[in-house]
Amino acid sequence: MNQDFDVVVCGAGAGGMLAAVRLHDLGLRPLVIEKSSRYGGTSATSGGGIWIPDHGIGVEPDSREQALTYLRAVCKGDYRDDKLAAYVDHGGAMIGYLASIGVPMVSIPGFPDYIARAPGASTGRSLFPPELDGAALGEEFHRLRDSPNGYKLFGRYALDLQQSFTLSERAFGWQWTAARMLLKYWLDLPWRRKTPRDRRLTMGRALVGGLRKAMLERNIPLLLDCGLAGLRVEDGRVTGVDAVSGGAARRFTARAGIILAAGGFEQNQKLRDELLPVATNRNWSLTPSGLNIGDPLISGIAAGAATESLDANWWAPSMQLPSRTEPNIDLAVPMFFDHRHPHSLCVNRLGQRFVNESCSYDEFGQAMIADHRRTGANIPCWMIFDASFRRAYPCGPILPDFVMPDRRIPHEWWDSHVFRAGSLGALAAKMDVPAATLIASVRRMNGFARAGKDEEFGRGENRFDLFFGKKDVGPNPCMAPVETPPFYAVRIDLGDLGSKGGLKTDARARVLATTGAPIPGLHAIGNCAGSPFGNCYPGAGGTLGPATVFAYIAANDLAAQARP
Repeated sequence: MNQDFDVVVCGAGAGGMLAAVRLHDLGLRPLVIEKSSRYGGTSATSGGGIWIPDHGIGVEPDSREQALTYLRAVCKGDYRDDKLAAYVDHGGAMIGYLASIGVPMVSIPGFPDYIARAPGASTGRSLFPPELDGAALGEEFHRLRDSPNGYKLFGRYALDLQQSFTLSERAFGWQWTAARMLLKYWLDLPWRRKTPRDRRLTMGRALVGGLRKAMLERNIPLLLDCGLAGLRVEDGRVTGVDAVSGGAARRFTARAGIILAAGGFEQNQKLRDELLPVATNRNWSLTPSGLNIGDPLISGIAAGAATESLDANWWAPSMQLPSRTEPNIDLAVPMFFDHRHPHSLCVNRLGQRFVNESCSYDEFGQAMIADHRRTGANIPCWMIFDASFRRAYPCGPILPDFVMPDRRIPHEWWDSHVFRAGSLGALAAKMDVPAATLIASVRRMNGFARAGKDEEFGRGENRFDLFFGKKDVGPNPCMAPVETPPFYAVRIDLGDLGSKGGLKTDARARVLATTGAPIPGLHAIGNCAGSPFGNCYPGAGGTLGPATVFAYIAANDLAAQARP
């Protein structure tokens, strides 16, 4: 079966959907294909943030020069200045375009860049979508990929980012925040008779839902269960897509070109083993199982494309816990905030600290890799906390003990995934960690906490750390002693939010051949392409930022080329 379009977009995440809407508004006829039965991809399972410098929203000062100073200071590995400049120069226009199609973004005042100690670092560059009423999507609401349970209160009530911060940090007014969420859900009786799911779309689902609504308003076709199988190349130009839908082969011809937006390769264990710097398991990834197995990467290489940054991922620590519905299956749970809370520390399997626990999740993952290369005793590592932590803070799905006392923690978690003991020595024995070293690490950390200065890793000494600090903890709001029994430990694995490397692209999102020249008719965005930041995660929204900005750039480029 052959169908002709101006542009075929492969992948229905935020980048692919934005590209399709922009292409339509520039006068082209796009088609979006998606291998899954649900649209949204990893964008829908994300926090929905878009990191954009100099965006013009809010009052926090920023400039092109300051943003490029920061990016040049923190980016490492495979990155090019022309792509950084294109990113900064087009980001504000992309955000303005999102607002014009009904997908506004808002800034969280004071939210710092992840590497806040670097020159040019600022605050307010991370933008987030406001809540969206899912009823606006009609039946398409039911085809939107669900968010992970970690983004819901009690696995049911959708959290926006501010609510997530308030509840996980137990910030002032957290009880009222929880009460309002529950009340809003239970008063929505007509909707709940149709579906048990919360109709509030927040975080990544709000962003994807808004883009899907824009597609529906423009009658842009979206084919689900239709996956990329290969690229059609004629006389050196990519002219179409071979796809598989319901087991049947389909072919789509693209007059203007193809945009690959179908994610990375993090769910492909073979590629992980071949490309990543240390041994990892795809089950540690926080992305949906089986979704991103590298189809665009494999297809692009077959068409002659070069690659970049294939040894990098968007790292994020994860914890494995048994599935409550599937026997003998462990599921990855995100540990974005947990290791930052006071009354805790993280150690390798020698019982030694190796990281500023209050750093960003990507820096945490990179510290795990560096320590493992040095000691061979990381990946996994351990998070240690005490009864004071249990009273106040969550640890993954383990809620504070006033909500989830120890007796309510599933029995199958104990001594396999969660460990508890009356002393640090007994805890070390359960963890198979040298007791003397662990005890010494905790004592040293406790001394730092009482003095207010972490002499090993500088915990609590930069703007990012302090943003999540606790006002009722001092003298350093990021640290407190680990001294009140019982003591607990959970294993932390080297998880990720997706692969960071992919097809090599230029500042116009054109895929480059191994010769260095652009491949006519082929663009790639998001995790299909190498990150413009190289092996760096500059701030919250550092994954969706490139996906959306270069989607905007690619659409503009294709439309310009298609004009007579």
